[in-house]
Amino acid sequence: MGALMLQGTGSDVGKSVLVAGLCRAFANRGLNVRPFKPQNMSNNAAVTIDGGEIGRAQALQAIACRTEPHSDMNPVLLKPQADRTSQLIVHGKVRGTLGSGNFREARGALLAEVLESYDRLRSQCDLVVVEGAGSPAEINLRAGDIANMGFARAGDVPVILVGDIDRGGVIASVVGTRAVIDPEDSAMIRGFLINKFRGDPALFEDGYREIERRAGWAGLGIIPWLASAKHLPSEDAVILERERDALPEGIIVACPILPRIANFDDLDPLKLEPAVDLVMVPPGRPIPHDAALIVLPGSKATIADLAALRAEGWDIDIRAHHRRGGAVLGLCGGYQMLGRRIFDPGGIEGTETEAEGLGLLDVVTHLAPTKTLRHVRGTALGAEAGGYEMHMGETRGPDAGRPFAMLDGRGEGATSADGRVMGSYIHGVLGSPAVRHSLLALLGKRGSGRDYHAVVDAALDDIAAELERHVAVDRLLEISASAGPRRR
Repeated sequence: MGALMLQGTGSDVGKSVLVAGLCRAFANRGLNVRPFKPQNMSNNAAVTIDGGEIGRAQALQAIACRTEPHSDMNPVLLKPQADRTSQLIVHGKVRGTLGSGNFREARGALLAEVLESYDRLRSQCDLVVVEGAGSPAEINLRAGDIANMGFARAGDVPVILVGDIDRGGVIASVVGTRAVIDPEDSAMIRGFLINKFRGDPALFEDGYREIERRAGWAGLGIIPWLASAKHLPSEDAVILERERDALPEGIIVACPILPRIANFDDLDPLKLEPAVDLVMVPPGRPIPHDAALIVLPGSKATIADLAALRAEGWDIDIRAHHRRGGAVLGLCGGYQMLGRRIFDPGGIEGTETEAEGLGLLDVVTHLAPTKTLRHVRGTALGAEAGGYEMHMGETRGPDAGRPFAMLDGRGEGATSADGRVMGSYIHGVLGSPAVRHSLLALLGKRGSGRDYHAVVDAALDDIAAELERHVAVDRLLEISASAGPRRR
């Protein structure tokens, strides 16, 4: 069959969700589908079947395709860290760091490796659904681009442009993209989609036709607001700053939003619990004094984020919370912060090579250049658990003698002597209903028993059904067949 690429008029227009939904829609039609994103920038990542890591959105899209995540699905991953640098992941493995000064030159040199991954995927399936990054209208970034039109033209992949009507100005954003991009780039775009529409689509009919007339691209659908998307893990931290409705009957679980927060979707399963009001605390606000549990999340730069936590005064809030009898859970980087000290002699995360931790766990962390990437299964808090590890370094100390989890006969993580402070390197551990039940039992509540993974899978089916109703899916398949042949 071929390939199809979704690009956006800007960031956060819903490309990741639409790619996931289309992958599930095509898979439901019996097609063998694979997701692909040439270059991603995100600190939310997942471990792949081949022992690498890719962006969390591509892992979700693989689930939508009913296949295992593989490093070829996101061959270039940039993970922002301290000092205006990003960790560079190529084909799932750490290759070093990129700074703002050498970013453009370095990424352009990666195009050949991106195309290698794309070609391998093309050989394995009927259809590859590709997600762009940011927008092709960012013409200041066009030179050396491998994320949008640079890839589309190199791979000869037809493009569908996605506009977000919810943020306003969608006519200008689609037509404006046509006006600013290179004519040869424009020729790659075969149509457009309007996303996140609320209300009666008939009210936008004139605007829709005006976009077609001015841009010269075919309209392929007006997609309503997809309510089921709230059940999917998000990759972009911008979503953390949005307000959510409070649940007055629930206990408060608070999580500070650190500058380099990573894998914050670890907390998503808590949203399924009627007993929990999950509060993401933005900078400038104190951690709620009535929280029952504070969760310190993962971080791409633990020492830098620990300094930011102190600058916000959150360390004072956390210690006061613990003195009042509150519980604390640290995941990955958050686990490291709870210890006594963190050492980074090789400057892996930045220029600071040592920092004092919060001292709530009697452990010490030594960062190291080798990254641990593995899927794990076992028990946590006495309940069946699974997930994956993704960290650089080891954490040891007396409190590790009271492990948070047991994995293949080995202890993992740590627990304080009073049992109220816990740390673990396991991402996704809260996806287990039994683990959530055990955690909530410590806080005097009961877990719902809802299966997080089943909820995500049902949401993908709901989104696929909505896209089948509102998008010219047959036309998308016809357009995908115009992709250039797989390179030999």
